[in-house]
Amino acid sequence: QVQLVESGGGLVQAGGSLRLSCVVHGNTSLIKAIGWYRQRPGNEREPVATTDAGGRTNFDNSVKGRFTVSRDNAKNTVYLQMNSLKPEDTAVYYCNGQGSIPARSGPMFLEVWGQGTQVTVSP
Repeated sequence: QVQLVESGGGLVQAGGSLRLSCVVHGNTSLIKAIGWYRQRPGNEREPVATTDAGGRTNFDNSVKGRFTVSRDNAKNTVYLQMNSLKPEDTAVYYCNGQGSIPARSGPMFLEVWGQGTQVTVSP
């Protein structure tokens, strides 16, 4: 019913910038919040930018002041702007969509992951 497709990853030198895109396809009305996560080599997936119940975006301390999130509702797209990139930002970046599906017994939690996009930052 819903798919998330990321793009925009690549290879960049330290100090450079990249903008990742996450496009929501399908029944977009089911998704209420989009967050960004990453999985660094040898590590578990971790949150980068998540949206709380009040609609505020919370950034991990490691990216505060360098990463921002924006959205274009007309394009069903959420962006992760990454500036002043560091080698330790190297990871596969995923967008995560959360929402609910109406059901007779009550709304069912919905969570969808994108396929991921590789970001590599060279020293």
